[in-house]
Amino acid sequence: MSTSSHAVYGAPCWVSLMARDLHGAEEFYGSVFGWDFRPTRLGEEFSVAFLDGDPVAGIGALAGSLAVPVAWTPYFAVDDADTIAARIRERSATLAVGPLSFGTGRAALAADRDGAVFGIWEGKIIPDWGVGRDKAPAWLELRTRDAFEAAIFYAEVLDWACERPGCCEVAYEDDHVVLRRHKDVIARLTGGAPEAEPDPRMQPHWHVHFYVPDVDYAVEKALKLGGETVSDATGPSGLAEDVTLRDPDGGLFTVTARTAGRPGTAGCG
Repeated sequence: MSTSSHAVYGAPCWVSLMARDLHGAEEFYGSVFGWDFRPTRLGEEFSVAFLDGDPVAGIGALAGSLAVPVAWTPYFAVDDADTIAARIRERSATLAVGPLSFGTGRAALAADRDGAVFGIWEGKIIPDWGVGRDKAPAWLELRTRDAFEAAIFYAEVLDWACERPGCCEVAYEDDHVVLRRHKDVIARLTGGAPEAEPDPRMQPHWHVHFYVPDVDYAVEKALKLGGETVSDATGPSGLAEDVTLRDPDGGLFTVTARTAGRPGTAGCG
């Protein structure tokens, strides 16, 4: 399996939380998901979450100078960070940070034309990490105003639905725009976000869904540590299968059971 972003270009290759309280976030997510955290070579402001010895996600301290809300952010693999950064600017989107060198590659943080924040990564990737696979996030969802317009933007920027072998495919299914790689659903683009919402947490954003073995247990842990329930869905058994939560710092995420109805299984490799 390749460990290069060139092999999985256009696909999500990592997720990271931009938090204002790094240690508070580690305590919260460590309790909810059973993660433990290890420092990185990037310094004290960054850490990587592990589950049973496998890397799952990153957490970084959000610089006070960045006018963005606390949020989980997906990073997409790219061939050339400079080229992709130029495409972002050419399409009237925002390049907030970078591209900058980080460890084994180069990264940039951007926002699409509706303000949804995402990252790009050029370089080595974690070979066993893939959306929908094992301990990685179950799937990603872009909650935006116009899913079709967003799909066009990301397709042009990240080479979705292009003629190159191995690119991510885009389709319209069940009133959503769906992103597939190797026939597996890895993301869904949903339209209908409000045009002007005073709460920045409700503006267009990328949303991360995480697998948990017991949804009720994860929710209980989150509430005890100051989290809030935003919405929930129950299955035929009456048990919670999909619950959206807000962490104490304002970050939104969803915990989901593996039996819950979701876009599909996936992998990036």
